[in-house]
Amino acid sequence: MTHDVIIVGGGSAGCALANRLSARSGTRVLLIEAGQDTPPNRVPEDILDSYPGRAYLNPAYGWPELRVHLQPVPHNAPERPPARRYEQAKVMGGGSSINGQVAVRGAPADYDAWEAAGAAGWGWEGVLPYFRRLERDMDFDGPLHGREGPIPIRRIFPDQWDGLARAAAEVFRRAGHAYRPDMNGEFADGFAPAPFSNAYGRRVSTAVAYLDAATRQRANLRILAGAEVRRLVVEGRRVVGVEAVTGAGEEVFRAREVIVTAGATHSPALLMRSGIGPAGALRALGVAVVADLPGVGRNLQDHPAVAVSAYLVPEARFDPASRRHIHVHLRYSSGVEGCPPTDMVINTVSRSAWHPLGRQLGSFQVFAAKSFSRGEVTLASADWRREPVVAFNLLSDRRDCDRLMAGIRLVAHFLGQEPLSRCALDPFPSSYSERARTFGRLTFGNAFLTFVAARVMAGPGALRRTFIRAAVSSAMPLERLLADDVALEAHVRDSVTGTWHACGTCRMGDPTGPWTVVDPRGRVGGVEGLRVADASVIPEIPSANTNIPTIMIAEKMADAILSG
Repeated sequence: MTHDVIIVGGGSAGCALANRLSARSGTRVLLIEAGQDTPPNRVPEDILDSYPGRAYLNPAYGWPELRVHLQPVPHNAPERPPARRYEQAKVMGGGSSINGQVAVRGAPADYDAWEAAGAAGWGWEGVLPYFRRLERDMDFDGPLHGREGPIPIRRIFPDQWDGLARAAAEVFRRAGHAYRPDMNGEFADGFAPAPFSNAYGRRVSTAVAYLDAATRQRANLRILAGAEVRRLVVEGRRVVGVEAVTGAGEEVFRAREVIVTAGATHSPALLMRSGIGPAGALRALGVAVVADLPGVGRNLQDHPAVAVSAYLVPEARFDPASRRHIHVHLRYSSGVEGCPPTDMVINTVSRSAWHPLGRQLGSFQVFAAKSFSRGEVTLASADWRREPVVAFNLLSDRRDCDRLMAGIRLVAHFLGQEPLSRCALDPFPSSYSERARTFGRLTFGNAFLTFVAARVMAGPGALRRTFIRAAVSSAMPLERLLADDVALEAHVRDSVTGTWHACGTCRMGDPTGPWTVVDPRGRVGGVEGLRVADASVIPEIPSANTNIPTIMIAEKMADAILSG
């Protein structure tokens, strides 16, 4: 059977596209997802839970072999440091099934910059209707908000904040920051309730929202889960289908058009394995070149982040009733030359992990909302079973490092102020290190060990501080870092992580641009019958978590496809 459209990847973008394209009854749509399906009434409980800690860590929902390099390798280094595990979703709904559900759009200037960079029609006025289309805002109305969309967006307001959020907000207020109740309606410095894509304490992924029971009943929509696409089928310079490994073995599926929505790491890898990418690198791996597109895999971006944690007194901790560990965001301007206004974010996190020790630890995560460092995705091999080489090159731009250093100083200052100083004790530099990952695994052994650690942490302050330095944080004590710029920079570079907002590797822009991969309608240059329509097309990372912008991209691309 020949389909009209094959969508490769059932993530945040893929599920939305499958819904919108199959709404036209004459369009035969095949959605292929490598991970498991989550149909109505069979969505796993850890995915539905508003607290994301267990879904995010569940290996059943990820790519087990995917590794990434966060920092650039110095030219004089004898070898590249070991790659780190990277939690990339492999489940229906993609990142929206395991992420923190933060539902922010970014600022109008973010999208005006896309249009200025060559993505015609993707300025703020061009994308706002699609943000409104996707959302069902449960708190705000008016011209900036949608009320009928599939994705519910709600906030936890100050009267329901946990103790850490209330104390932090008071410190922010005393520091001169305004309270802004609607992060998606006021684009300026200030602190705000974080908006979330869930309703009544339950996650609403794109699989839940867009692939509901009625949509799945459409005769022209086929959903195929547990199938990995090896490569695109190309005849001449036209993509006519995909080769996939399914439960039935190796199969070929044909279509008039293929839309790749496999994410910022796997979308460029699929294109390159199929001969679409930088010609020299492809020939070196024995891949026949279909289209020489040097931009494929380039322009990889993320929001670099660091953190400071502290022991929380019981009344400041995570509130099980709300099931949310983040209640308040602070957006502020760094003032660093060359950086736009409102370029930094601090999240208050009242529960650092699922286990007993994590319940006692709160964190302040600082990230550069507008980052300047760029990385790339390349192929390690032409073999589809090998994961690509992913190098984020975080902090390769000096401005990103400087702002995170200043962010740690700012958080330390906040933690020394009342009322935070009374409820967040003994602050220390923290990071999502391999040790943290190890203790984050969902095992009975970790539950027991962290229970013992939590008992020690609840003891006298002197014992707690000794235990933190001996067993919890491997970094230099915070007060020493603040007194030594060289040590602080070394710590930031060693502990920086991304925020799992990878984007940019199939850049959208003017088709004549040297690094452009897709035009503003998602069409891949140099070939016919192929589009990319996920976070990889983002030209410049928005000052926001990327899930809602990715869904917006799918909504807008769906209109472009149906109209053309």
